[in-house]
Amino acid sequence: MNLTPETRASLLIRVRDPSNQAAWHEFVEIYRPVILRMARQKGMQDADAEDVAQRVLVSVAKTVEQCKYDPQRAKFRTWLHRVAHNAILNALTRGKPDRGSGDSAIQAALNQHESCTGPDSDLLRLEYRREVFRRAARQVRPEFQQATWDAFWLTAVEGGSVEAVAGKLVKNPGAIYAARSRIMRRIQEIISEYDGEL
Repeated sequence: MNLTPETRASLLIRVRDPSNQAAWHEFVEIYRPVILRMARQKGMQDADAEDVAQRVLVSVAKTVEQCKYDPQRAKFRTWLHRVAHNAILNALTRGKPDRGSGDSAIQAALNQHESCTGPDSDLLRLEYRREVFRRAARQVRPEFQQATWDAFWLTAVEGGSVEAVAGKLVKNPGAIYAARSRIMRRIQEIISEYDGEL
């Protein structure tokens, strides 16, 4: 049994099969939080962000079954950004029937967010990277003893100094550096399988 995650290209191919629940679970585990944070960053409330994420994932499900994966075409990131961006804008601009506005400033503000290379795209990229790191960390965690993991987490993630963590864990600083390095290398191996997609 292969315990390492599939590469992004193969995940996109695997989610084309609606009966492949493992692929969809992995896809949703990575991309749903990204879409949620992107929506919340735009000022949406949790329930509205959940609604947008659901609509985006449904759109992905419908589209990905019909399309062939072509690495020569635009990256999946570009397409997902556009779908999420449009769903968020639609939700934000979808006014209640009694709330109309002819203010052209609103349209101008919306037009500022059309670029796939602007802040929204950067946000999507950042959130994707966070989710991939979280997923890789969850996968790697069982491979290491608690003290080794603590040495990594306290220094690399929480930003503690090596000396302080060594004192807290009653280890020498060299052991902290070694533990951190081993786990970072293992996480980077998993993350490298996701590189190039987003």
